[in-house]
Amino acid sequence: MKALTSSLKFYIVQKLALSNKDAVHYILSGRVLVNGNKGTLSQVLKPEDEVLVDGILVKEPRKTVYIAYYKPRGIESTTNIEIENNLLQASNFPKAIFPVGRLDKASEGLMLLTNDGETLFKILHAEKHQEKEYTVTVDKPLTQQVIDQLSTGIVIMGQKTRPAVVKQLNETIFSITLKQGLNRQIRRMCYKLGYEVQKLVRTRIVNLELGNLSHNEWRFLTTKEIRGLLQEVSE
Repeated sequence: MKALTSSLKFYIVQKLALSNKDAVHYILSGRVLVNGNKGTLSQVLKPEDEVLVDGILVKEPRKTVYIAYYKPRGIESTTNIEIENNLLQASNFPKAIFPVGRLDKASEGLMLLTNDGETLFKILHAEKHQEKEYTVTVDKPLTQQVIDQLSTGIVIMGQKTRPAVVKQLNETIFSITLKQGLNRQIRRMCYKLGYEVQKLVRTRIVNLELGNLSHNEWRFLTTKEIRGLLQEVSE
């Protein structure tokens, strides 16, 4: 998702059909307000900015939306409508939003979706790797040796996975908390140890919990969740 990056001058030239000279005059004379303050020639507009010209609203601020969604198995983690079984087909979201990261088609569980391009970029490119927790069901009984190997790391795709927090929940189910996201990482780790994943559910992303959401249900994040998420990616 691309954020609005046009300059204030370019925006009012296009919006009001002004010449560059007239746009400069409007801005320098204080006729253009951005979020209640006098605009500047070099100012870059963001989607959440409000623009008034002579007291008339010419650009409404876009409300940021953060959604927790339970992606069912079989749904692709994309809003590209040309791809079959995409997120937009699966659920009727209220805004133009985009997924933060991916969850492979065969997996299910928590996804974060937003129209906040700046936060999306920070999460995807943060130097600090965010925790993601999963519940995994495999095809045969687990052993302590397997749990230990999953915890300390396994070589897949030519590299050793980072240490993870792994807890055995019953004979064939364990939870695992990762701070990295290699392609199909959990499935590859299990396969390397002689196991096949039968069910994989993501239950947490940073401070966001899947909670009581059912398949294909979604909810808006609470103010507390948004604050915690933004704090996490800003540190």
